[in-house]
This record gives sequence, structure tokens and C-alpha cells, in this order.
Amino acid sequence: MKKNVITLLVCLFVNAISFAQTISVPDSLMGATVLSKRPDSAMQKWRENRFGQFIHWGLYAVTGGQWKGKNYPTSAEWLKVDAGISSAEYAEIIHQFNPQKYNPVEWAHMAKNMGVKYVIVTTKHHEGFCLWPSKFTDFSIASTPYKKDLLMPFVKAYQKEGIDVYFYYSILDWHNPDYRSVIQSKDDQEAFERYFVYVKNQLKELITTYPNIKGFWFDGQWEASYKRNYKLGYELEQYCRTLKPGIILNNRIRTDALGHVDHDYNGRHFGDFDGSFERRLPSNVKTLNFDWEACMTVPENQWGYHKIWEGHVKTPFEIQEMLATCTSMGGNFVLNFGPQPDGTIRAYEQDLAKDVGAWMRTNGSAIYGCDNAGLEKQDWGYFTQKPGDNKLYMIVFNIPISKALKLKLPEKTTIADNSLLTDSRQMFRIEKTYGNEYYLHLGDAKFTQPFVITLQLKKD
Repeated sequence: MKKNVITLLVCLFVNAISFAQTISVPDSLMGATVLSKRPDSAMQKWRENRFGQFIHWGLYAVTGGQWKGKNYPTSAEWLKVDAGISSAEYAEIIHQFNPQKYNPVEWAHMAKNMGVKYVIVTTKHHEGFCLWPSKFTDFSIASTPYKKDLLMPFVKAYQKEGIDVYFYYSILDWHNPDYRSVIQSKDDQEAFERYFVYVKNQLKELITTYPNIKGFWFDGQWEASYKRNYKLGYELEQYCRTLKPGIILNNRIRTDALGHVDHDYNGRHFGDFDGSFERRLPSNVKTLNFDWEACMTVPENQWGYHKIWEGHVKTPFEIQEMLATCTSMGGNFVLNFGPQPDGTIRAYEQDLAKDVGAWMRTNGSAIYGCDNAGLEKQDWGYFTQKPGDNKLYMIVFNIPISKALKLKLPEKTTIADNSLLTDSRQMFRIEKTYGNEYYLHLGDAKFTQPFVITLQLKKD
């Protein structure tokens, strides 16, 4: 393609999506299209939210990781594969899905009290079952005893609480007869292209039926069929952006010509942010120069509801620290919940949400809208700061034996004032040591949970 044609396409694309961002039409390898952080208001809101909730819910909640008397300790939503269940037998589970106790208003209230600002819900996971009555398949909530749309009341309840809604959508589909994991013939390719039309129809249906959602969280892009059809992935990204200008998409929407997933051949993430941090946080504590999100489960083996939790179960303090860690590195943190088949949420998850929420209500200003502060990390905890603000937050998780918190400020910067975030009357002695290094002495102050100290900085 000639250079002037490429330039024209770029201009048309930028106008179509109506936000200013660095866009490059990919070359023959189909690399990433968003090459720097999007500066538009939709993406800025996504960053400022910082804390999100993930909901994994589907037919796999009915089985809860167990099949014919045997427990499968792996993720419950993978039971079909792990237990070797045939598609026909698995499809029969649809007649058992009847969440009579489902109350999205209660879910949304719990999420609001926990302090989350956005939610991601699985509209269709790998099993192919849809939580909404899609006109393009019978394998949906409409064919269950429950029959009613689960998504519409969910979207309304969460949006009423001021929580942004995102839809998870699996490209991989174990139920649709046209889906192919690999392409071995012309018939396979034709079937996969038919399936791709199905995907586009469903995405349009979701955007049209629930127009106020903010974006999509794609998954299942790693199979050989999708890698081979990498151009369809690029087409899918453009299709979503045309349907909904300003839409936010995660990096699992695409692959490139060399078979790379999550990131292209140059290491740049696809979509608008890197969502490949699953059950782990980035190990590099330096500022990451791209948007990213880390998703965490409560136990090790549950995304979708599992009857038996195995592995380490996280505590409220751990969740708070993970959230602080992500914020201090300029990323978002998302905590997953797996509702039970009757529509209720496990008691431990509810209690966890309450405890995290209590901490967020008094310390959330050190999280929301904050970013990496550009300071050297210290063992006691994490620095955060709102861009352009002179106020610095110290989120303390580990009090040293000396009760002296070390910090190193940029040159020509001093501390004008300090206080406990939850009590402006509580101040601490500041001692300057070497160069621009300081100790903040906690003295006799007593703490039973993580706390935040604010420092008012001044440029000399």
C-alpha cells in the first residue's frame, strides 16, 4: 500500500473514533494500533478508577468444579475440558441453571461499598453460554428455567451506583459448531469465517442492547485458528471502534502474523491496555509506560464458582496491598468474584468486600486518580500521587522496628507539612538526613491496619 494511502486511512480512522491518540495502520505483520497511552477522557476515566471488580458467572457455576462425583481442583470454568465432557452432555447443564436468588442490586451495592469504580462481567465464556437472550443462539439464558435476561438488570444496577460496566467476551467457543481450534481444511476455514460473523453479530447486539457499556474484555485469542486468521482480529478491533467510538478494548482482542498474543512482534500490547497480568502483579516496580491492569482471584482455583477452594485464600490486607502496589506502579487492580448457581455470593467474598471497602472509604484518596510518584520505593510500603499535585501519599504496610519511615525526595523539594490521612491533627516528626533523604518518625502512634500519611511538598 502506498504511503499517501496509509496516511489517508490513518486520518479517517482517527476521525471515526473521535479521540486523540497515537495511531498507526499496521504493516503486513498486523502490529498494535495504539502506540501510546490514549489521552482522551474515556481512557483517563479508566485510569482514575484504579479499582475494579470481575464477575465470572455461567453454567460452570452449576457444576462448581465437580463432575460425576469427582472434584477437579482447577478453574471451574474449564471443567468441560478438564473432565472430558462431551459438548452434548455439557449443553444439558443449561436446564439446571436457575438463579432464583440473583439480585444485581445487592451485587452492585456490595461493589459500591467495596470501593470499586468499574466492573467486568462474563457475557459469554469459553463454554459459549450467553447471559443475555441472544437472537443468534439458543445456548443462552433464554433457554434456561430462569429465562430472563441477566445482563440488563446487572447493567442498570451497577450504573445506578456510578460503576462503569465492561463486558467480557470469549473469542474461543466450545459450543458453537462453526468454531475451530485449528484450521485443517477449506471447510474448517469457511466454518471459522462463519463463526467470526457470529462474533461480530453478537458484539453489535451487545453494544446496541446495552449502549452505555464502556468497553470489552476479550479472551481466548490464543488458539491456532485465530492466530492463522490474524487479519480477522484486526478487523474485529476496527469493527468495535466503529460501532462505539471511544470504546476501551483489552489486548486479548488480537494476534499478529507471527502468532504473538497479548503483545505484537515489537512487544507492544494490542488494544488499549495490557490485561495479561492474571493472578500476578508486574515484577518491575519502575514506572510502566503503558496502561495495564492486574486481575486477581480470591483463592487460587476460582474464577467461576468452585465448591471447594484450594490454595492460598487472600485476606483483606493482601488485597489492599495489591491495590496499592498497582496504583503506585500506574496500573489498575481488579478483584474477581464467582457467584454461586443460585445467584448469591459466597459469605467469605462478601466479608472480604466489606473489609476492603471500609479501608477504601477512609484511604481511597491515595488510590483513586493516583499514579506512580516517581520516587524510589521503600520497604515500608508505597508512594502514590495525583498527577500535577504537590501532595504525596505514603501507604504504609510494614512498620520497621525503628518506627522511622525512610524517603528520598527529588532535588530542590522539601516537606512543607504532613499528617495522617484519616486525622489531619496527627502529625509526625520529620528528620532530614543525607542529601535529600528523610526519616518520618511514627513515635508512639499505634496502628492496627495499613494507613496513609500525606506529605505536602514544596519546591525550593
